[in-house]
Amino acid sequence: MRTSIATVSLSGSLTEKLTAAASAGFDGVEIFENDLLASPLTPEEIRARTADLGLTIDLYQPMRDIEAVPPKEFERNLRRAEHKFRLMNRLGTDTVLVCSSVSPLAVDDDALAAEHLHRLAESAQEHGVRVAYEALAWGRHVSTYEHAWRIVEAAGHPALGTCLDSFHILARGCDPKGIESIPGEKIFFLQLADAPLMAMDVLQWSRHYRCFPGQGGLDVTGLVRHVIDAGYTGPLSLEVFNDVFRQADAGPTAVDARRSLMLLQEAAGIAAPPAPVQPTGFAFAELTTPDAATVSSLLGALGLARTARHRSKPVELWERGDARILVTTDPVRHRDGLALAALGLESPDPEGAAARAESLLAPVLPRYRAPQDAPLDAVAAPDGVEIFFCATDRAGLPNWREDFPPLTGTGSGTGTGAGGLDPRGAVLRIDHLALTQPWHQFDEAALFHRTVLGLRPQESVDVADPYGLLRSRAVTNDDGRVRIALGIGPGPADDAGRAQHIALATDDVIAAARAFQDAGGRPLPVPPNYYDDLAARFEFAPGETETYRELGILYDRDEYGTFRHFYTETVGRVFFEVVQREGGYRGYGAQNAPVRLAAQHALRPGRR
Repeated sequence: MRTSIATVSLSGSLTEKLTAAASAGFDGVEIFENDLLASPLTPEEIRARTADLGLTIDLYQPMRDIEAVPPKEFERNLRRAEHKFRLMNRLGTDTVLVCSSVSPLAVDDDALAAEHLHRLAESAQEHGVRVAYEALAWGRHVSTYEHAWRIVEAAGHPALGTCLDSFHILARGCDPKGIESIPGEKIFFLQLADAPLMAMDVLQWSRHYRCFPGQGGLDVTGLVRHVIDAGYTGPLSLEVFNDVFRQADAGPTAVDARRSLMLLQEAAGIAAPPAPVQPTGFAFAELTTPDAATVSSLLGALGLARTARHRSKPVELWERGDARILVTTDPVRHRDGLALAALGLESPDPEGAAARAESLLAPVLPRYRAPQDAPLDAVAAPDGVEIFFCATDRAGLPNWREDFPPLTGTGSGTGTGAGGLDPRGAVLRIDHLALTQPWHQFDEAALFHRTVLGLRPQESVDVADPYGLLRSRAVTNDDGRVRIALGIGPGPADDAGRAQHIALATDDVIAAARAFQDAGGRPLPVPPNYYDDLAARFEFAPGETETYRELGILYDRDEYGTFRHFYTETVGRVFFEVVQREGGYRGYGAQNAPVRLAAQHALRPGRR
């Protein structure tokens, strides 16, 4: 189906919004009146600009407070409408949105509302314009789509139909099944928005917290199915009022918006992009640094060994068990210190995973590759981290490890290692990654990882940071071998919140912590008050909490099992965590996150 987006959903000038919508692949736009009024372009110039960009203007909106008002007020409304119809002719659009009245002058009289809308439609028809009447969820007398349709039906004019808005319908808890009783040709327009489930005034909810389909808690997919079953053939159009989107760059927001519509069509059975290919594990995490010395010491203390080096690039492979860390030295591009730049995901079908990502507007990234290098595809996640789809050591598929000849004198990475760990307490694999997102891309990232990568979302969690709340949401594969915790810092300017971390799994966190400190590693200092509280909350064996206090180990428990873990200090923008899960523990130690965040803030320059 054709796709459209309201200009109010994007930030910037009208021309910037139009360019972003076209670049993202939308077919059309809704012109929001405020955007037109603030534009220096004439309606004719706007019409030409949209045509040059390959866009149609599918709707002009909104026209407010028209119906069921006193006679003199209605005559003024008709004069106002005549001006809008002439303006629409200049713009080259033929459908106008009329919202149900919120005017204190409006009366509760369906017959009068139908009469006024009939007269409005007569005037519109003379200009070749159609009127799409929409029930606002906070309309003074008309607030449901059923009520709006009854008035449209009673008015009985061919130039008058209804506009359905998923937010206005679902926010009021209306049953969208009744949409199927509306003739498809009388549904003039469909506007779509999702929203998180919130207990607040519906007007404020609508004006500030709408989001793109799939990013909230409303059943937008089910509503679309009902609309299609009714026979609607017009565009799927996004109308999203959101404070974050209004401040974010229009280009990425438009891509996120279009991706949401593509996924909505897939869920509704309207379109069939390449099927998702769920990853089965972590192949590697790649760090970039201007100087590898510091991170090399840290990795060695954690028990990983430098085992190989890329044949043509300044990239080293560090590993232990199934945990693999690539360290790329790049003093020009990464002057700010250590950063997480890429992630390798084990995929049962790397080519299919890349095709899925590319079809959903995550294009394959260009990358330099020598003739003998393994052909790996990578796409960019919303935060800029590169995602590689890998098939490690699998016959018949490109193997990235073949690009890394072993260093002479090194083992396989499964033995004692540089940190001196014996097999008990050794690093086994990457347990999870925690990726802090840019403040305006959290919902986009959650949608990307869920739908492009095929991961399953868990519940969103709010964590107390000393300078605000940090929001986190994890996504996982079916067996928990891939876990990624997506977070967002307390505010746009919070630089510390941009730190990423890599959690390494072990079978004995106490042995791992001792070996880490014996090798010169510096664990994140944990305040003594934490352990006093820990002893009050749980029962431990004699001396157990003293061991945790000595080694900086934190503890958590859920209904499935226990979780013990410790953190390293942050280097650049990265820190490590070593974790031991027992009994099927499913979480990430969220109860301990406020302590970790406070300790990290205390170590920042100027805060000691």
